[in-house]
Amino acid sequence: MNLITRTLLAVICCTMSQTTFAQFVQNEAIAHRGAWKVDNLPQNSIASLHRAIELGCAGTEFDVHLTKDGVLVVNHDKDFYGLDIATSTYAELLAKKHPNGESIPTAEAYLREGMKQRKTKLIFELKTSPLGLDRTLEAADQSIELVKKLHAGDWVEYILFDYAGAKRIIELDPQAKVYYLNGDVTPAQAKKDGFYGLDYHFDVYKKNPTWIQEAQHLGLVVNAWTVNTEEEMIRLLDQQVEYITTDQPGLLLDVIQQHAKK
Repeated sequence: MNLITRTLLAVICCTMSQTTFAQFVQNEAIAHRGAWKVDNLPQNSIASLHRAIELGCAGTEFDVHLTKDGVLVVNHDKDFYGLDIATSTYAELLAKKHPNGESIPTAEAYLREGMKQRKTKLIFELKTSPLGLDRTLEAADQSIELVKKLHAGDWVEYILFDYAGAKRIIELDPQAKVYYLNGDVTPAQAKKDGFYGLDYHFDVYKKNPTWIQEAQHLGLVVNAWTVNTEEEMIRLLDQQVEYITTDQPGLLLDVIQQHAKK
């Protein structure tokens, strides 16, 4: 193979790779626990995941807990229809069903389903364990192992309220895109500690009006949660935040479209 042929092949491969990567949707909309509200789907269900993808959201957020027997499962609350997740085995949790008939998804099943497409990112919120820091760190370790096993890194971005858990993920995978949720750390400190971005409640940005600009100046990505009114969506879009997490992704997508016409 001569030099010209090798060069052409390299260019083609690079172009294909860039095209594949570029297939992810570029907008500000992150569906909170999937797109569940309009169709009254169970939150954090496979059905709400599919609906977020169908809507064309840039990302869909889901919440992950660790069971008693070490299985990562997807659910927002610490209990699944009355069963405490941290002190229940996965088999015990299967005794309950979502109203649409779905069982509680494992994080692996959820990721595998989300990886069948390359439009919508999978925003992996690792919940703080009620059993303490060691259990949270164990869940962080398992989360990184799972994402690496599935080669899901292109899809997954992590969000956490627990600062130590978030730093553990950064330590285990320095390339991981990790955001902090709690709102009590300055942009400068988050940047110093290796975070990819801030993901704070919109009221935090109101109380700290320079933080969005400061974070972006430092190269941090800014998300705001959980934004469900048109007025607040417009205010954040005017500040050019990268992402907005909402229970109303359809509304947000409409607002984004109208805002772009200004």
